[in-house]
Amino acid sequence: MLLRINSNNIPAGSISQIVDCLKNGGIIIYPTDTVYALGCDITQARAIERICKLKGIKPEKANFSFVCSDLSHLSEYTKAIPNHVFRVMKKALPGPYTFILEANNNVPKLLKQVKKTVGIRVPDNAICKEIVEKLGNPLISTSLHDSSDAILEYFSDPEQIEQQYGEVVDLVVDGGFGNIYTSTVLDCSGHEIEVIREGLGSLEVLN
Repeated sequence: MLLRINSNNIPAGSISQIVDCLKNGGIIIYPTDTVYALGCDITQARAIERICKLKGIKPEKANFSFVCSDLSHLSEYTKAIPNHVFRVMKKALPGPYTFILEANNNVPKLLKQVKKTVGIRVPDNAICKEIVEKLGNPLISTSLHDSSDAILEYFSDPEQIEQQYGEVVDLVVDGGFGNIYTSTVLDCSGHEIEVIREGLGSLEVLN
């Protein structure tokens, strides 16, 4: 199902429909400030398993991000964040960045990896923000494409996305054409901030 939403005038009923879908274990494709993403409620283990099956990966090997509406959820899933890292996050977010942080014991067991880290995103996208705020907890999220894929136009066109994925997800949220560039990934789990992938987000935030 394709659900069109105008980001300048977001209907509360549409957001409620999306949130109900997520709370019932559904998986969605939704807009961010980078590429369109696959997402589900962090508390729905079966939905996480569905996304993994769809992408052909094991949960413990998946590079999922936790998508938050702001920085208030951080302490629920991460260990204490060093001051220099938090300053960069405050400067960069909301925006097209993924921050890799040390995970705490609240991260769902299904997602526990050998390296206990978690990717945190706060996209600068009004629809995404409304969904996460109404849901009340983060989304588990991953880009539609894999790193080995060429980033093709259909990853940015909601109608083409719906044609390709409409039968395997519960809802495609059409927020207009998406970006074709991924987020900048910053690993903050060590003593120094390491650039893992340079994407849409400028590295000027590190200065």
